[in-house]
Amino acid sequence: MKAMILREYGANAEFQSTDLPTPTVKAGHVLVRVAATSVNTVDTMIRQMGKDLPLSPDLPAVLGMDFAGTVDAVGEGVTGFAPGDEVYGCAGGLADLQGALAETMLADARLIAHKPKSISMREAAALPLVAITAYEGLQRAGTHAGQKVLVHGGTGGVGHVAVQLARHFGADVYATCSGDKQMDIIKGYGATAINYRTEKVADYVAKHTGGTGFDVVFDSVGGANMTNSFEAAALNAHVATTVSMLELDLSPAHFKGLSLHVVFMLIPMLYNHKREQHGAILAKLAEIVDAGALKPLLDETRFGLDAVGDAHARLSSGQAIGKVVVEI
Repeated sequence: MKAMILREYGANAEFQSTDLPTPTVKAGHVLVRVAATSVNTVDTMIRQMGKDLPLSPDLPAVLGMDFAGTVDAVGEGVTGFAPGDEVYGCAGGLADLQGALAETMLADARLIAHKPKSISMREAAALPLVAITAYEGLQRAGTHAGQKVLVHGGTGGVGHVAVQLARHFGADVYATCSGDKQMDIIKGYGATAINYRTEKVADYVAKHTGGTGFDVVFDSVGGANMTNSFEAAALNAHVATTVSMLELDLSPAHFKGLSLHVVFMLIPMLYNHKREQHGAILAKLAEIVDAGALKPLLDETRFGLDAVGDAHARLSSGQAIGKVVVEI
C-alpha cells in the first residue's frame, strides 16, 4: 500500500511517499480502506517535537489520527462491522498504532463507528478527534438545557463542534472569535458571537449574564486564555479545557469554587483504557449529525495524500477556518 511517512522529526521534517506492507487483520480489529483523514494540532506537534512528546511513534512513522473509510476485512470477535461498511474514527497515528496517512490502516473496532449517512467521507474524517473532545468536555461539565455556555474559539476544530453540541443539548450558547467571517459562522449555528479583540471579558459577562458569569465555559484555546475562562465563569461553574500544559495561578478558580475538567481524548488509544467509550460516543455523534444538529466545518483548501506537508502548513499557518482534510 502507498503511505506517507516521516523518517525524522523536526520543524522541517518532510513526508515521503513509500510502499508499505498492507496490515494483516487481527482479532478485535478491522482493516479499513482509508478515504480521508484530517490534520489536528496534535499531529503537527508530533511532527515538530517528535520524542519530546511521550505519545510520538517510533520512526519511520505513519501519522494521521482521524479517518473515514470502508471496512475491507474484520478480525475474530468483531460483530458490529462487516466488509463494505462505511466507518469513521480516531484510531492511530501515535505510539505503536499506525496512522491514517496510508491507503489502508488497522483499527481497533472499539474505537470506531458507522459513518454518519448524511455527510461525505471528507466531512466525516474531520469529526472524530474534535467531536469526541467536545462531547466529552460538555458531558463532564454537566451541560444541559437552560444553561449559559461560553465556548472560547468558536470556529476552531473543537470549538465549532462544542458550539453545535451545546446548542443540541439545549443550552444558550455564546462563542468567542475574531473577525466578521467567524462571527457569521457562529451566528449560523444559532449562537451569540463575541469578538474577543473588541470586547473585554468583564464587558461581555456583564452584557450577556448580568455580571453573574457563565454556567459552563468550554476553553478550546487554553493556555494563558484559561485566566479569561476563570473570569467569565459564574460561581461554582464548570470550566472544561483542552490545553492545560502550563503553570497557572488557580486562586481565581478557588475563590469562585470552580470545577476544572481537563480533556485529553487520546487516553483510550495511549493506554488501551475504556476504548469502547469512544466507539459509543462516535455512534451517538453520527445520530446527531444525521438529525441535522451537527455539521463539520471544513477549510476551503483541499489536499491529496501527496500534499500532506502542505496540509500541515495550512493548519499551522493559523489561516484555516475549520478542519483541514487530506483525501486519500
